[in-house]
Amino acid sequence: MSEILMIVPGSVLLSVLIWFIILSFVLWAARAHAHRAIRSFGQVLHSAMRLTAAAIMRAEKRLLDRNREVLLNQGREAAERIIEREFERIDATVRKDLAEYPSLHRQLSEEIAKIDEDYKESTEVPPEPPAWVKAVEAVAKIPSTKGDPMVGNVLEDIHQSLVKANTRALEEYRKASHKRHQLLNNMMPHWRNVKQILGKVDKNVNSLLQRSVTIDRHMDEYENIQKHSNRAMEMLSSSSITQFFISSFVLVIAIGGAMINFNLIALPMSEMVGAKSEIIGMPTSDVAALVIILVEIAMGIFLMESMRITRLFPIIGALPDKIRVRMIWITFTILLVLASVEAGLAYMREWLLEMKQASMLTGGEEVVQGGYLWITTAAQMGLGFMLPFALVFVAIPLESFVHSLRTVLGIIGVAFLRSLAWLLRFVGNISRYAAKVLVNIYDLVIFAPLLIERLIATNREPGKSGDKNKKIDTASAF
Repeated sequence: MSEILMIVPGSVLLSVLIWFIILSFVLWAARAHAHRAIRSFGQVLHSAMRLTAAAIMRAEKRLLDRNREVLLNQGREAAERIIEREFERIDATVRKDLAEYPSLHRQLSEEIAKIDEDYKESTEVPPEPPAWVKAVEAVAKIPSTKGDPMVGNVLEDIHQSLVKANTRALEEYRKASHKRHQLLNNMMPHWRNVKQILGKVDKNVNSLLQRSVTIDRHMDEYENIQKHSNRAMEMLSSSSITQFFISSFVLVIAIGGAMINFNLIALPMSEMVGAKSEIIGMPTSDVAALVIILVEIAMGIFLMESMRITRLFPIIGALPDKIRVRMIWITFTILLVLASVEAGLAYMREWLLEMKQASMLTGGEEVVQGGYLWITTAAQMGLGFMLPFALVFVAIPLESFVHSLRTVLGIIGVAFLRSLAWLLRFVGNISRYAAKVLVNIYDLVIFAPLLIERLIATNREPGKSGDKNKKIDTASAF
């Protein structure tokens, strides 16, 4: 093959030069067709990328609309649930307060009646003018006679009587004032009772007012969701992302608790079911321990669903109250039994570890039982008993994670489709401009024939201009 390509034997450079000249002229001859082929390929690639990008953008728009619909539905359901619970709390508060209101009204009326009676009794009655005042006035009208002993005696008697009457009236007035003070003092407990009753009523009224403000805020959010406003969308998106990260964090913590629980019961389960048998490549003891933990989580989810705290299974929440209460007791009993079993397995684990440690000792040494070992055993038994109940609450973050995961996946899908559409448009534009670059490179490769063609065309232009002038002169001669 190399010999065929060697046009001039013994001179590679000359052969390459000859081949270059031949190819240059061949490419120059096919220049127009090559340019059209390159431009067509670039245009086809550009159009294909743009069409694909347009299809992806339509899919992105449909996914965006779907995410918007799902987000609004989730937000509407959450707002309805919150408003429903707020109304239930208000209903409970109103029922409680209205039930107490007749009693409060009766107590308040009795206290006010007692206060009114005491007030009437404590009013100050002005003393009546004594009867001898008129006698004094009559004596005062007697014409004064100097040296009359009878008038002096009468006045002396009147003076003594006046002093006695004044002393007696003063004592009576002091007794009456003391009695009024005692009545006013007796009114203080009634005033305190009235103040306490009014404070209780004020507290209940303020509680209702705060509930009404909370309901107004949730109703505004619900109206924004119903109107499909952008503010509601931004709020729901931010809330979903926040719930996703918080629920993920709590689930990671729950997984850590489940792993600790698994380690507590895996070793004693190997003594119960056998350590050599396997199920799908896993030790049977590990599978049994894992099944127990999963059953505990499932019972916890059913318990939360029966209590209507979560709504992962609407069919459970729609059951009659009597059946739900039975489910609550059944799931709680199963959890209690599993927790007791785990506490026993934790004790058995500690006992097995002590036996293993004793078997590792050599030389007839006695195993020293530390006084603190019971603390470790009690702690493990406590963990074994408490962890199943702690895993019950996994249902709450699990519900938030499931609901927010849909929104987060939708946002990630929209971002991926948008990025893919941008990449396809970028590649399409690159292909179109790459076709122009390839055309220029093609002309650069065949620069020699193009230069010759240009020189020939330049030499022909003066002749053409001379022929045109000649034709013009001939025409003017005619």
